[in-house]
Amino acid sequence: MGQLEETNVLQLDFTKLAKVAAACPDVIPVAVQNADTKEVILLAYVNRAALDKAVETRTAVFWSTSRNELWIKGATSGETFELLHVRVNCEQNSLLYVVRPRAAASATPGTPPAPPATASTANSISPPAGSSTSTRSPP
Repeated sequence: MGQLEETNVLQLDFTKLAKVAAACPDVIPVAVQNADTKEVILLAYVNRAALDKAVETRTAVFWSTSRNELWIKGATSGETFELLHVRVNCEQNSLLYVVRPRAAASATPGTPPAPPATASTANSISPPAGSSTSTRSPP
């Protein structure tokens, strides 16, 4: 068995959702999937601010439910995730971030920021020109 975060002992937190709902009522879950390998990397939470920042920067941004602040996974190590697509489920109560890991060495100084995130499916999010994030409902 591989090393679990901070311990080798499996200690599942079955109270996590109740804690999140009590402390951070304005969040929804987001699954994060590697676009190339299809591996599900993690499950996190976003609020409106995190989603807007993610789409604006094309970087996977979350809401830390334990620190109550925006969280860019890998910001400290430089190994962040490029946000390729944001998909919305049919009930509009969870998201899927399709990402590509960025290596710290791949960032080139002076490179202009990437354009805003876009997606081609009807139930995806893409910011309209000149405005913040919007959702498009399925037909």
